[in-house]
Amino acid sequence: MVNKVILILMLAVSVNVLGSNKSNLSIERNTSKNVSNIKKDGEKAPPFSLKSVDGKTIKLADYKGKIVILDFWATWCPPCRRGIPDLISIQKEYKKNVVVIGISLDRDKTIKDVPGFMKEYGVNYPVVYGDDKIVVDYGGIRSIPTSFVVDQKGNIVDMHVGLVPKDVFVSKIKELLKK
Repeated sequence: MVNKVILILMLAVSVNVLGSNKSNLSIERNTSKNVSNIKKDGEKAPPFSLKSVDGKTIKLADYKGKIVILDFWATWCPPCRRGIPDLISIQKEYKKNVVVIGISLDRDKTIKDVPGFMKEYGVNYPVVYGDDKIVVDYGGIRSIPTSFVVDQKGNIVDMHVGLVPKDVFVSKIKELLKK
């Protein structure tokens, strides 16, 4: 199963190398494949509890009251690599109100690269190791990077497949901070 997920992700990334941008969440539940319980904007983000690169357990529930950007990515993904500096900048600029959580989908041969990658890029936000459950819970992630914006109440308010310009995230953050 893990190898199938890796193969699917690699294929999706190769098709999506230039990145695309999709907002306004529209993943529909496909009950025959059980790929998602996410149907529309405003639904609660599926909870998770995952191990971080430094061995801590990170739970989405720990960040209630903050805006959370969930970034599904991998070290071998060119668009993911291009987006990391923007996420680092957002975390630095909005650290009181926002937390970025990187969800690494690296497996097998590349999982060992994650800690060094974080150090090399100066990643200043938590990075956790994703598993099959979180991939399914968040819509059966088919392409990376895929990101979700979760509001202060734990609701998904935005979703993007592909590389996202920093100003798109900043605009959503500013909108949520006004509420």
